[in-house]
Amino acid sequence: NGANASLACFYSLWEFLRGTEPDRSEEGREGARALLRSRVLAGGYSVSGFASPCRKTSTSSSSRSATERGSTMKKEREKKEARSVHKKAEYAQKTLGIKGKMYAAKRYKEKVQMKKTLAMHAESDGKRRSNEEPKKGAIPAYLLDREQASRSKVLSNTVKQKRKEKAGKWEVPLPKVRPIAEEEVFKVLKTGKRKRKQWKRMITKATFVGQSFTRKPPKYERFVRPTGLRFTKAHVTHPELKTTFCLEIIGVKKNPNGQTMTTLGVITKGTVIEVNVSELGLVTPGGKVVWGKYAQVTNNPENDGCINAVLLV
Repeated sequence: NGANASLACFYSLWEFLRGTEPDRSEEGREGARALLRSRVLAGGYSVSGFASPCRKTSTSSSSRSATERGSTMKKEREKKEARSVHKKAEYAQKTLGIKGKMYAAKRYKEKVQMKKTLAMHAESDGKRRSNEEPKKGAIPAYLLDREQASRSKVLSNTVKQKRKEKAGKWEVPLPKVRPIAEEEVFKVLKTGKRKRKQWKRMITKATFVGQSFTRKPPKYERFVRPTGLRFTKAHVTHPELKTTFCLEIIGVKKNPNGQTMTTLGVITKGTVIEVNVSELGLVTPGGKVVWGKYAQVTNNPENDGCINAVLLV
């Protein structure tokens, strides 16, 4: 059936091209079959029925065009990625109002995260003794006293700790605390002859000020820290020793309610403070005495009248 269909297709092609009636005798049929077979084997024609009697096949050209199309798409994708930076910058410049602020905050977070990732992967070079055996044979005199050492990547615990401190992240006993509104911390003070001015604020929470602290003249002092709410010492508990010590406060490292309260030295629940631990006799791996260490406040000092904290070991 397939041979008859192919032959019929060939006859129809003959009539179409030459416009004459083909030789349908037995000899003519044999000749047409031989010619058709030679053309099909040579790859010149593909017979797929009467709908498309003769169609050129080009497998190699189609595969070549697909490869070219794939490479073109890849180039376009690379160009799009390269242009995306400029498009983002243009969008950031044109966007205004609350959308601009939100977009700027989003970009800032992405950059901070990227810098932190890069900093964590940056490693310092260090030396360590190699386990490889020295090569046999004569060694020059100037190499005899040298140790067989190889360069390696060393990331010590001290460096990790410093990076954590710089980033402001610690493993703390209280990871989440209740946020405090500014109206709760800062009480409005009315000043002036007729008490119409309201630019002064009095802090209603516990605070810390250094030993060399001097108040500004009352006329220019914006934030008033009452003497009764100033603290210089804290009851710090060592989590491993299960012992509490009364230690001096060195400073306020971070207040979870914002940078303003950290700068003013406001101490609330969850605040990380730095205390003087020289009395405890803690020593670093290098043999140096630890002078200051961080602790997190676990109570509300303005209610209890004292500061209770847990040492961050």
